[in-house]
Amino acid sequence: MENKCTIIIVTYNGMQWIKRCLDSCVPYSVIVVDNNSSDGTQQYIKDHYPEVVLLDQKENLGFGQGNNLGISEAIKRKATSVFLLNQDAYLVDDALIVLEETSIKYPEYGVLSPIHLNGKGTGLDKLFSNYVSVTQNKFFYSDYVLNNKKKDVYSIPFVNAAGWFIPVKVILELGGFDPIFFHYAEDDNYCHRVHFHKYAIGVVPNAYMCHDREDRVKQVVHTWSDAYFKQWERSMKTRFANINKETKQDVLKMKLKLTKHMIKSLLKCKFKLSRNYYKQRELLIRIQQEIETSRAINKNKGAHYLKL
Repeated sequence: MENKCTIIIVTYNGMQWIKRCLDSCVPYSVIVVDNNSSDGTQQYIKDHYPEVVLLDQKENLGFGQGNNLGISEAIKRKATSVFLLNQDAYLVDDALIVLEETSIKYPEYGVLSPIHLNGKGTGLDKLFSNYVSVTQNKFFYSDYVLNNKKKDVYSIPFVNAAGWFIPVKVILELGGFDPIFFHYAEDDNYCHRVHFHKYAIGVVPNAYMCHDREDRVKQVVHTWSDAYFKQWERSMKTRFANINKETKQDVLKMKLKLTKHMIKSLLKCKFKLSRNYYKQRELLIRIQQEIETSRAINKNKGAHYLKL
């Protein structure tokens, strides 16, 4: 079968990056899922990249569900692999060719990533450097520093989904991104599932991309704010939906811990603090069934969450 890779990009108000992003994708087939941008991203793509398949949404589906839509369309169009590319990321030279060749040579890898450089291509992306640290792979940095012969691929537990090469064969076994995650942590969950189903995750040292995000101001999340509760909910889902671990007892322990904090605060007349612990406990109870359903689905093989 002829190898046919389709690049999938989910956009949301991505005008400042979209030209460089799409220009880096030539000559591959590209599917863009636009999450109801308000900055003209959709029209710019229609006017300047008519060859791109644009799936224009009327609401923001989030990162995971946007990619699921693009993956489904790519499979319907007979893609044999997909490359998930962030709207703020750019492929460098023949990165996809290298990734395709590596995937064919090492079929045990469910997800392959190029090396993530910063936006200017002058150094490693800061967060990516953590994913290939000595605690994640003991050879990666040593091989570069000591000028050793580079391996074709370096195994790591996790790499973020700014640039993922995935064979369609793997997707049909694992499915798409889990809809319990709207934005952030969906890639953590997918990596958990990759490992559970006995595939590996790897970085390919001769393939590069730029991730243009280093100048962005990080949001400050204040304790007990709405953003705090959203972040906490996401962390609980990430932790307890991990199918590589049995987490029922951990959920019960967390509920007990929050109940104790709630009562202790109440007895100390710290009513606002007690209400916040109560809110956390109720939030955990609310998402518990969602987590259990997710675990039951993801333990089984199948094209979950895709529209095929």
